[in-house]
Amino acid sequence: MTLMRFDPFRELDRLTEQTLSVGTRALRSVPMEALRRGEEFIVRLDVPGVGSDDIDLTVERNVVNIRVRRLPDRQEGDEVLIDERPHGEFTRQLFLGDNLDVQRLTADSRDGVLTLTIPVNPASKPRRVALGSADRSSDAANGVDGSGATSDQGAAANKPATASSASES
Repeated sequence: MTLMRFDPFRELDRLTEQTLSVGTRALRSVPMEALRRGEEFIVRLDVPGVGSDDIDLTVERNVVNIRVRRLPDRQEGDEVLIDERPHGEFTRQLFLGDNLDVQRLTADSRDGVLTLTIPVNPASKPRRVALGSADRSSDAANGVDGSGATSDQGAAANKPATASSASES
């Protein structure tokens, strides 16, 4: 079962941005952890210092878009001495497999962690299929019993022997 497909261009963009922004810590992606627990997938994204109003979560078909805004907590007249915290808009895109039920996706933001819970689609769960005999159902429609005789032959075989037929043998 797949949660996300690998996008080499997105990874290349992320690595290039990290490499070129040495010292500025301008990471524009949201760190993430994804796991499967029983019949659901759990995705946790780090969003420290971000309120629920600054998280935009949308689902379109099987794509989840996460957009997070973190603004500097400054007031007019503040003198900034050091600012190493990343500010701005951060995005993450998750490509979900067809085996997940995006209609029942839930999200919760608590203690700087955005948690998405995505249940497995019931239609994609393994199910037991009862075995039946296609031969028996077609035989019954054709009037054949389990011995291979037609219903007329089977009825004649099951009749008690009469005096005339017993004397002939």
